[in-house]
Amino acid sequence: MAADLFDRFKVIDVDTHLTEPPGVWTDRVAKKWGDSVPHVERVDGQDVWIAEGNRISTPGSVSMAGWDGYIPNGPPTFEDIHPSMYDAKARITHMDTQGIYAQVLYPNVGGFGAGYFLRMAERDLANECVRAYNDFLHEWVSVAPDRLLPVVSLPFWDVDLSVKEIFHGKELGHRAVNFCNQPEGYGMPVLGSKHWDPIWAAAGECGMPISFHIGGGDIGAQFAAGSEYGFQANFGKVSSLLFIDNMRCMADLMFGGVCHRHPNVNFVSVESGVGWVPGALEAMDWQWRNCGIVAEHPEFDMLPSEYFRRQIYACFWFEREGAIYAIDKFPDNVLYETDYPHPTCQHPGPRTPAVNPREYANATLGALSDEVAAKVLHGNAARLYGVA
Repeated sequence: MAADLFDRFKVIDVDTHLTEPPGVWTDRVAKKWGDSVPHVERVDGQDVWIAEGNRISTPGSVSMAGWDGYIPNGPPTFEDIHPSMYDAKARITHMDTQGIYAQVLYPNVGGFGAGYFLRMAERDLANECVRAYNDFLHEWVSVAPDRLLPVVSLPFWDVDLSVKEIFHGKELGHRAVNFCNQPEGYGMPVLGSKHWDPIWAAAGECGMPISFHIGGGDIGAQFAAGSEYGFQANFGKVSSLLFIDNMRCMADLMFGGVCHRHPNVNFVSVESGVGWVPGALEAMDWQWRNCGIVAEHPEFDMLPSEYFRRQIYACFWFEREGAIYAIDKFPDNVLYETDYPHPTCQHPGPRTPAVNPREYANATLGALSDEVAAKVLHGNAARLYGVA
């Protein structure tokens, strides 16, 4: 029997989240903002993130790995959350236990695309909160900067400030840029608009890929649409269909000419799965040819599938047959993740069905050649994020 994949390769987990500890913003944002700054309050025995008197979320709802229960019934307080979710040294210990060499880190409190901060009454406070998070992240990963890979968040509502934050993030050692996957949901131009070109250009100059995490847009309407189904049924429905939002996001990059205008920039569809990729690209290629795209845009010199192959990546964490099919078609564009420690993450624990990342990888990817398995578990991500 072949040796364990996690023993043979330095596995890079390209989508994890850190549960922000209580002092992220209160320790770094100017005191003049008072309680308008995101902070933790204990309400009826539960820790809650509050800003400007409004409830944002609970740390327990994004810290479900190993918890014997289902969202929204997560750990009530920080005392009930495993330290590996908010403490960097404990995270490294956890990674060693699981056999994972490196993890790419995404936020929670500000939203997966930093969109929550737009709700703040004061734009200066929103901007300061984004900068504070990026500075915190730099400090957090300092215990193992080669293994904990930070992703810079942006005040995407301000292009000039976003460009500055990209260069600031590069100076801090951030490995990628996190961007809102549906800016039109906030009344801003679509991704294909040239309005965003300075951001893509700055990322290209810094050699940093652009990440589009599912749920990075305004998803409130999607949750509201199924509220009568029950919380868990609705959560499962929305969590499944968020993949489609990233499918639209990738289409914007190609049909909007972003890939053509910025051939040196890589883009990553995060937590979106990969099973849809071959079918979606086949459809896009068909429509590209049959709708006269090149007649309208003679500068577009490649098909969507070719743009994808050149500069777009997607991540998987639970698929089996769908992942293998996508890997077969696009072995250089598929990345492995666990989504630790989110409600539907891949992680062992008392909850059923619990999934052990090591067992999953061996069962799902064990039949791949060494060359391809090495790409999926390490090589593709190492090239993107600059990991040795």
